[in-house]
Amino acid sequence: MSEREEAPQPGAEVDAIDELRAQWRRERPDMSPAGLDAMALVGRIKRAEQLLSKGMKPVFTEHGLEFAEFDVLATLRRVGAPHELTAGGLLKSAMVTSGAITNRLDRLERKGLIERHPDPADRRAIRVRLTGAGLEVVDRAVVDHVANEERMLEGLTAQDRRALDGALRRLLMSLGDTRLG
Repeated sequence: MSEREEAPQPGAEVDAIDELRAQWRRERPDMSPAGLDAMALVGRIKRAEQLLSKGMKPVFTEHGLEFAEFDVLATLRRVGAPHELTAGGLLKSAMVTSGAITNRLDRLERKGLIERHPDPADRRAIRVRLTGAGLEVVDRAVVDHVANEERMLEGLTAQDRRALDGALRRLLMSLGDTRLG
């Protein structure tokens, strides 16, 4: 452990990552404390993402969606009326491969939640628009989704949330994630 972070005191709460770090300290005492701290922090971020994703799944399922589908619908919803983007614009926002976005759009179109049409300004481009049903679904789902996220973060104080939000923003920016698209 580094000087910044001490080992948990007897009786203190210990999570799975504390146990992993202790195993590494025992098996590889030559590893730098700063390196073990970095490994623990990245491990906690990844583990939190997995647990948060698991916690979000039931809300999306309740609305007949998968997270990836909600992501597309929410992206179209938040750009404002007429709730439309090019397929390329969606691709940049979703940060996935073109094949992945095509699969998402195919599923959403089959469900009647989006429609695709040629872009009148560029015949090579396709525009994607929420249907009335898509707008209704995303508006219902986002209310439940936000309430669920608030519930999942109840273990953190408002101050904890602000501090974590700021720290993660700085981390993302340092990794080059500064703008959509």
